[in-house]
Amino acid sequence: MRTEVPKRVAVTGIGLVTPVGTGLDKAWKAIVAGEGGVGPITRFDAAAFKTRIAAEVKDFDSLDFMDRKADKRLATFIKYAVAASRMALLDSGVEITPELAPRAACSMGCGLGGLKNMEDSHAVIMEGRMDRISPFFIPMMIGNMSAGQVAIELGLTGPNYLCATACAAGTHAIGLGFELVRDHAMEVAVCGGTESVVTPMAIAGFNAIKAISTRNDDPARASRPFDRERDGFVVGEGSGMLVLEEWGRAEARGARIYAEILGYGASCDAFHITAPREDGAGAALAMEAALADAAARGLKPADVGYINAHGTSTDLNDQMETLAIKKVFGDYAYKVPVSSTKSMTGHLLGAAGGVEAAFSILAIRDGVIPPTVNYEFPDPACDLDYVPNVARKASIRAAMSNSFGFGGTNGALVFGAPDAW
Repeated sequence: MRTEVPKRVAVTGIGLVTPVGTGLDKAWKAIVAGEGGVGPITRFDAAAFKTRIAAEVKDFDSLDFMDRKADKRLATFIKYAVAASRMALLDSGVEITPELAPRAACSMGCGLGGLKNMEDSHAVIMEGRMDRISPFFIPMMIGNMSAGQVAIELGLTGPNYLCATACAAGTHAIGLGFELVRDHAMEVAVCGGTESVVTPMAIAGFNAIKAISTRNDDPARASRPFDRERDGFVVGEGSGMLVLEEWGRAEARGARIYAEILGYGASCDAFHITAPREDGAGAALAMEAALADAAARGLKPADVGYINAHGTSTDLNDQMETLAIKKVFGDYAYKVPVSSTKSMTGHLLGAAGGVEAAFSILAIRDGVIPPTVNYEFPDPACDLDYVPNVARKASIRAAMSNSFGFGGTNGALVFGAPDAW
């Protein structure tokens, strides 16, 4: 049982590596402008695949964030995490001193880890060259090395965690970081998600379960959440990281505070390995838990001025999330703007929650709601305000960010404007 008064938690740093740009300013400018990052796959020859498109990171130079030695021994998803974390820490102005380090945690989300490294090493073994397997293969492959390497690079000696909860992983990682700071265990947490699986095995696997779009002749319009003509998500990659800080500490050093984390909720559908509960009950539980958490800071459901939806562009998910929002918000569901930035970034899987949390926070900061691009044909089963195609100016006191994953795992975060609560 909690015996101390919970601490307020500030977001003081943001770092982004995305298919629409590396760095906070570049990525956010593209999102507000409705610019997408989906195109033909360039990482491998995809000619024989049903899906030949993805949302790849295009402007990333790992040597901007690490030396050549580190660059050679790290998998791409780890490089993205290190880069986004470095940008977030620099943005925050937090200095990890020897005194702060034990009170600074790292919490990372990742779904599939170093799948490319596994594919490459398997090919070497199949050629009979077992002695040619790199000693860095296992550290490249395992997901927790994203958090481990970030801690090494930044000098974080507090708790170090990986949330491997599929497409909800980034959101769960931020929720865990929030709880560590709120409940007095830590002063600072670097948290978010990372992923890079534009690989033959991933594309073939998602094709096998008919989860991803095959709109190969029109990649820019392939990711179309809530649209009647949607045919699956587009695999994306990147990383989104936040620096969370105890509010009093941030204020005392004169930090620029982007937002306050007001609430976090998680749940499980306990229903199916890939499909969500069609009635949205599991997702609604996570959203309700986040709102209940935020109620301690005075927030009411009608105070939420924007929902960054999970909005994958798959038939079942978009219908389910629409129902869940209605369950949670009632009549207000038709008034609150909802958008899916996956329409531009594609689905970053374990990184999605980190990137979308950042976009939710920036929406609050700038008073602008990102659009759902490629929204052309209304679906009667998806009848909310999805902010079609063009960003919208709005005063936002609080925003919710949703993430749902395979295995029925769900997460939701509520952020508030720093001067509103």
